[in-house]
Amino acid sequence: MTTGTVTSAQNPAKRRPRPWLRRSSAHLPLIITAVVTLFPFFVMLVISVQPGRAIDLPGSLWPESWDFSEFTRLLSRGEMTTWIVNTAIYSVVSVVLVLALASMAAYAFAKLSFPGRRAVFLLMVAMLMVPYHLTLIPKFIMVSEMGGLNSHWGLILPTLANVQALFLMRQFIAGIPNELMEAARIDGAGEFRIFWQIILPQTKPILATLGVFVFLWHWNDFLWPLVANTESAMYTLTVGLSSLNEEQTSLAVTMAGAVITFVPIFVIFLLLQRYFVRGVAMSGIK
Repeated sequence: MTTGTVTSAQNPAKRRPRPWLRRSSAHLPLIITAVVTLFPFFVMLVISVQPGRAIDLPGSLWPESWDFSEFTRLLSRGEMTTWIVNTAIYSVVSVVLVLALASMAAYAFAKLSFPGRRAVFLLMVAMLMVPYHLTLIPKFIMVSEMGGLNSHWGLILPTLANVQALFLMRQFIAGIPNELMEAARIDGAGEFRIFWQIILPQTKPILATLGVFVFLWHWNDFLWPLVANTESAMYTLTVGLSSLNEEQTSLAVTMAGAVITFVPIFVIFLLLQRYFVRGVAMSGIK
């Protein structure tokens, strides 16, 4: 009978990796993904603080000095403030109206009964198959006939029928138990009161998620603002910054403009991150 000493190779407990090593292994893919994702933004920031110079690759990725003069020069331009205000109006108003319309329409499609409900919903979902670029000319003609070119309302109006937002809201609201609405109807509540006081408070996670997405779409939108606005005073940030290239400005100015465009989106994502992750997780479960 062998009673020799148990070596570390024979003891499973001693072969088990330490906790910090297991955690590091689990986080390593996330860390690599984060570094790869953030690297272009880092390069953009480095170029913007080195006026007159381009980043050397391979070489030092850290600037010798941080010069924010291009940011100051860019923000001191009068039209830059106008472009920021136009973009904020376009994005914020669109988010509010898109969420309001999508939530009300989604409630109707998910919880109310009316003839042709399923056919109309499928027809609207089929519109997702239409490429965005094909809708530019009809939208331009419509807004032009209504006299909405070079105006805020002409810029916002064609973007309010957001089928993607409607689809996601409808899927989320369909998962809310019908018993809640039946109890409210027994207590004498109308449909709008049920929507406002029962349905809408439960959709905060998906509203926050869609809010981030819709804000992102409108803040970065380039084609429609380019088509709908021909006057510099009505440019959004994306269109205005692209017009700077015609002035043969330096690469640092272009990168500074890109950083200014990126910061608001990043701040909003940080503020709504908790609701955003929760909304994505709940939508995935459903």
